Amino acid sequence: MSTRKNEWPELVGAKGEAAAAVIERENPHVNAIVLKDGTPVTRDFRCDRVWVWVDKHGIVVRPPRIT
Repeated sequence: MSTRKNEWPELVGAKGEAAAAVIERENPHVNAIVLKDGTPVTRDFRCDRVWVWVDKHGIVVRPPRIT
């Protein structure tokens, strides 16, 4: 079982770029990608990717998690 963090619900409400920096600092094996909520994305699972969904103001609107 991995002890690396894979979900960041505490970042909902944070600025997207700041949230991405926290995610990459807490789990250096992932790439945090900031996207506007509703942007089409690939549906494949990647253990090294975290979507950071933001609203039009750049605020995180969903808990970021490895997808």
